[in-house]
Amino acid sequence: MSLLHTSRALLSKTSSVARKAAANHNFNITRSFTNAPSPPDGNFKDGKPTLQYAKGLPKTFASMSNEQILQLAELKVPEACRECIVRDIMVVDQIEYDDAMKIFEKIAKTNRRGMQIYALPFYTGFGAAFTAGILSVPLVFDLNTVNWFNDVMVTAEMPPPEDLQTALEVGSASWGWMEPILGQISFFLLCMQFARSQLENLGAISRSADRFRASPFNQDFRGIRSKHIGAIRFE
Repeated sequence: MSLLHTSRALLSKTSSVARKAAANHNFNITRSFTNAPSPPDGNFKDGKPTLQYAKGLPKTFASMSNEQILQLAELKVPEACRECIVRDIMVVDQIEYDDAMKIFEKIAKTNRRGMQIYALPFYTGFGAAFTAGILSVPLVFDLNTVNWFNDVMVTAEMPPPEDLQTALEVGSASWGWMEPILGQISFFLLCMQFARSQLENLGAISRSADRFRASPFNQDFRGIRSKHIGAIRFE
């Protein structure tokens, strides 16, 4: 992901210029597509592309123009962001595409180093959330599990056996102590999610993530490249 964040530095100036130009000309993309006539160059016939024109459709990101790559990279398409970096390597080091791709592969390999360690908290969170979600079902609706949890953690008085014959009756009995637990967990997660969204709106999470990703990446990156990527600035 840090390669994606890194390539954004290549796009910020270009995208801002494009947005200003669009604003100055009151550009309406819907109107431009619906009202634009077919170009009189033989590429279209009766409003449809010709076979010869269709043969020129780019099949890979490497065959796309610089403008197409910049537009897709601005939309955060990872392959387009990668292509931006590869082409910048070509310009800075004055080498051809295949040689630049070899350098990029070294950069990508360095960038993925230690990723399993960084991903461990997310795997742990996934495992804990998945396990808690599965266990919550028998803790509410299974009579044996409810009796065990009640004896160990609650010690509340249970209804008579004739009122515990169905899963819904068991859930009604266990809900007295399960509701505060599940409700508090749900409210806590909701508050954390809201707090994170506000930090994202302020840009705090993206800035801290960029610094975290760029710092170790930059040290190894300088050892791989013969020169620095000109348009990229690491913090």
